[in-house]
Amino acid sequence: MIIDTHTHVFDEAFDADREAVLRRAFDSGVQLLCLPNIDVASIPRLKALCDSYPQACFPLMGLHPTSVKEGFEQELAVIRDEFTRRKYFAVGEIGIDLYWDKTCLREQVKAFEQQLEWSIDLDLPVAIHTREAFPQVFESLHKVGVDRLRGVFHSFTGSRSELEEALKCERFLLGINGVVTYKNAAFGDYLPLAPLERILLETDAPYLTPVPFRGTRNEPAYIVHVARKIAEIYRLPEDTVRKKTTENARRLFGI
Repeated sequence: MIIDTHTHVFDEAFDADREAVLRRAFDSGVQLLCLPNIDVASIPRLKALCDSYPQACFPLMGLHPTSVKEGFEQELAVIRDEFTRRKYFAVGEIGIDLYWDKTCLREQVKAFEQQLEWSIDLDLPVAIHTREAFPQVFESLHKVGVDRLRGVFHSFTGSRSELEEALKCERFLLGINGVVTYKNAAFGDYLPLAPLERILLETDAPYLTPVPFRGTRNEPAYIVHVARKIAEIYRLPEDTVRKKTTENARRLFGI
């Protein structure tokens, strides 16, 4: 079994063939999927998919940093209320993204830290999106209280020093996806600094498609190529990687 710990199969990119995509995932050994929310508009799609596949799809709830705009407090209020309506397995996808837009940094930090506080209050892990913002993310984690938090650095592709800093956050894991299969993925050289107990497999589908399908829409079935690459990097049998990362995911998300 493999758990895809970060996938957006509820996205419109899958509207035409979602059932076939899920069937291919199940056939490839991906039996469980963690689905991070994006914003208020994505909530109905997320819930509908989880209601259709309750034994396979596990929802996460949060406000994505690129969705943090002026008036974000109203969206946060709706998202916070969702935790009273059904079971969610983590607060996510949350974080800070300075790749697309730096003008809302103050708002992103405020939204991120508020959702970190939720995770403490709700005793839930967090799924953190970080893009060109590791210093700000680490600052917020320590401000809120990193020892009181647990979670995953989703789509980790950081530098060696950022990896070392992430590993100091002892209750956090690293989400590794198709980027690790790219030729220019330098972080694969020092990734073994992280023990396998700190690694999760993910796709971020429909994004970040692994080799050999890079350039096409990503889907959960392709996570097998991520597992294969991790096995190569760690010089371990692929079955060992599948088993251990599945155990890691179950432990973190309480699945």
